[in-house]
Amino acid sequence: MLPKRVLQYRKEFRDYYFDKEAADRIVRFYSKELRHLKGECAGQHFELEPWQAKILRRVFGWKHKVTHLRKYRVLYIEIPRKNGKSALGSGLALYMLDADNEPGAEVVSAAADKEQAALVFDAAKEMVLANYKLSSRIKPFRRSMVVYQTGSTYKVLSSEVKNKHGTNLSAIIADEVHAMPSRDLLDVLTSSMAYRAQPLTALLTTAGFDRNSICWEYHDYAKRVHEGVVEDPAFYGVIFAASPDDDWKDEKVWKKANPNWGVSVRPEFLREEFKKAREIPAYENTFKRLHLNIWTEQDSRWMPIELWDSCAGGFTAESLKGQTCFGGLDLSTTTDLAALNLLFPQPGGRFKTLSYFFAPEDTIRRRSQKDRVPYDQWTREGFIEKTPGAICDYDFIRRRLNELRDIFNIEEVAIDPWNATQLATQLEGDDFTICFTRQGFGSLSAPTKELSALILGHKIEHNNNPVMRWCVRNIAIEQDAAGNIKPSKKRSKDRIDGIAALINGLSRAILHKDTGPSVYETQDVFVI
Repeated sequence: MLPKRVLQYRKEFRDYYFDKEAADRIVRFYSKELRHLKGECAGQHFELEPWQAKILRRVFGWKHKVTHLRKYRVLYIEIPRKNGKSALGSGLALYMLDADNEPGAEVVSAAADKEQAALVFDAAKEMVLANYKLSSRIKPFRRSMVVYQTGSTYKVLSSEVKNKHGTNLSAIIADEVHAMPSRDLLDVLTSSMAYRAQPLTALLTTAGFDRNSICWEYHDYAKRVHEGVVEDPAFYGVIFAASPDDDWKDEKVWKKANPNWGVSVRPEFLREEFKKAREIPAYENTFKRLHLNIWTEQDSRWMPIELWDSCAGGFTAESLKGQTCFGGLDLSTTTDLAALNLLFPQPGGRFKTLSYFFAPEDTIRRRSQKDRVPYDQWTREGFIEKTPGAICDYDFIRRRLNELRDIFNIEEVAIDPWNATQLATQLEGDDFTICFTRQGFGSLSAPTKELSALILGHKIEHNNNPVMRWCVRNIAIEQDAAGNIKPSKKRSKDRIDGIAALINGLSRAILHKDTGPSVYETQDVFVI
């Protein structure tokens, strides 16, 4: 039996034909009517790159033999940054507005927010203003364009717009679909295209990291259509990306993923970005996602798991008995995981760390099934301690801390004040020194950066706790305009309580960090 893909091609030739003039027409529109706006090509005619022309010729050239309408209604392009997708989208919007022979065309640029939605529109607006022929027909306004002769309009919409209902859309140009918070915007817009004979939805995006998003749905759907698993003759998906088996450090892979390599994608620029990704582990996922179009587990991974694994040691809790340590608590919510971390300063600015986790006994099995994480196994192996009932029992954690103080010299305990005031008061009554560590950039940036440096320098040693390792795999960071960083529970793939507790503890430990032996211990006294 022939492969599904071959059968699809045979059906394509049976039911559709290729209109060369229609395919040539859109390519001519770009080269004759549009000009590049920025960079070295600014002012020059927009000559489509071969890959761009191939996509547009296919979308506009293939037509149904009976209706003579375009075959494709949805175009999905997933491509790394700097490959000219926004400029391609701007030209496409103008063609659908003014050159598609669609009476009363209604075109929209859509995106997650107003600024992103305006990027394609603003570029199209500049293209109109740069061409006397276009500007004589198209009247541009701040966030809309009108062709009065045909009653056609082009507007900007975003997920922030309350009333997103289009009356009778003929084209949607959606930019950076991966950033859309939900499917609501696209669902509303596409549902308004029912009365158009040959509408077009163009989805332009870079890879994302949220596999519960509308963008991942389209990504997965495009692959299944391409493989012949799903038959959808109206859908055309194009994905430029490094494959999972590719070495992301290989420049040949960069070239493979970027069709505009050497044109708008400068090799020297990617080399600098790669250098940044090698030197700053948190930037690795950013490089992979934005420049190689690889779907990552998080937006910005804090630390490659291999580096964390390389800091594993063979010590036991018993070997640290009597040593001074600093504690960090992360209580999260009463129904979730809670974490305690003890950080033991060592000579030469080094640390050893022990992690303890707590979860409500009645929720462990359910959470194991729901989250597909082996809470039950970790509990049996002693890496998670069960607290009685369906909510995390803070009295249990309090008793555990008092037990640990009989083994170790717990100098201070750092805790997020949110949801923990009562426990903090009780621990102070138990004669613990409690320090509140608020979860903002001001409090967390320094210890987060310090932890990264400790791991990179192999100056922190952990004892292979699998729950802690899972937290490390999950964590993503966020950064403010000043370059401060902190863990992001919102952006992280899953629970990060262990790392949050470790950073809380480190916020206190670094204030007492041992920088090494005194000069008087290593050199003889001399007299001047």
